[in-house]
Amino acid sequence: MINKQINFKFQISNFKFMFLFLYFFISLFLYSGNVQAQQVSLSLSPPLLELFIKPDKSIMVAYKLENLGDPTFLNLKILPFEAKDNLGNIRIKPEFEGPVRFSLDNSDLKLDQPFFLKTNSSQQILLRIRIPENITDGDYYYTLLAEATPPTASEGIGSARVKTTIGSNILVTISNSGNVDIKPKISLFSIKGGLVFSQNVRIFDSSDKIPVVLSVVNKGKNTIKPEGQITLKGNLGETAKYDIISKNILAESERLLEATPSASYSTPTTLILSGFFVGKYSLSTQIMFGENSPTIFGLTTFYAFPFKILGGILLATIIIVFIIKRRKEE
Repeated sequence: MINKQINFKFQISNFKFMFLFLYFFISLFLYSGNVQAQQVSLSLSPPLLELFIKPDKSIMVAYKLENLGDPTFLNLKILPFEAKDNLGNIRIKPEFEGPVRFSLDNSDLKLDQPFFLKTNSSQQILLRIRIPENITDGDYYYTLLAEATPPTASEGIGSARVKTTIGSNILVTISNSGNVDIKPKISLFSIKGGLVFSQNVRIFDSSDKIPVVLSVVNKGKNTIKPEGQITLKGNLGETAKYDIISKNILAESERLLEATPSASYSTPTTLILSGFFVGKYSLSTQIMFGENSPTIFGLTTFYAFPFKILGGILLATIIIVFIIKRRKEE
């Protein structure tokens, strides 16, 4: 009797499971066709604008905004940004601030007012940038943002509402005299990893990949672009040179530089040295920032020895000696 009750309950449970499965399957089949996903793909050029301008001047810049996805409503706005970290990332501020003034010269467009853009169509944006009088020399950073928000879904039709934003950074340098404030300093130039014996002595195996870190801080009021090389010299006179990739370092910020050829590593690095190293090696760098600007220097060293090879030879020797002794004893 008890077994029959258990079997009966088990059959009911199976029936409920099959009913729920069929219900969800039919619901998915019936309603999946009504769910629409908005495909948003925007392009804004130029992606970066760098201006050097005096007070009481204005300039008009033409942008091209393209919609490569579904028809959508777009909203244009200008917001300031600042450096977020030493990797070149930025943080866009939530509210407008600063002395620079922006407006649109388009007759049918205004900032912070939505407009419609069809699929595979483009819109020219005429951005007017005005610099008032009596402004303190320095840099001011902004981003032109184009934000796409799909229209509200029709009744009875599901819609995956997607909000997509694309931006173009604007670096404005204001100078009454035409001069810029360039104050660079190497904050870090060293080797990562290896066996650390002291602050300036790191030892690696000859076959190890050696990560190099070079970071520069900009203490001036204007954006700087580093140019230069990292030079590797060995104890036998061998030399290798690696070019530093020129990227903007915003005013009063720090940035980790990159050199070519670069490679992936577990943490951000400037350069990964590959090869077979033996002995002492010195790394030096020389960085410039254009004509009539200061040149900064850095120097670091590391040592490399074939520990793995020597360890393998030692292990093989021990094994051979052990075998020979064993045979003599036999």
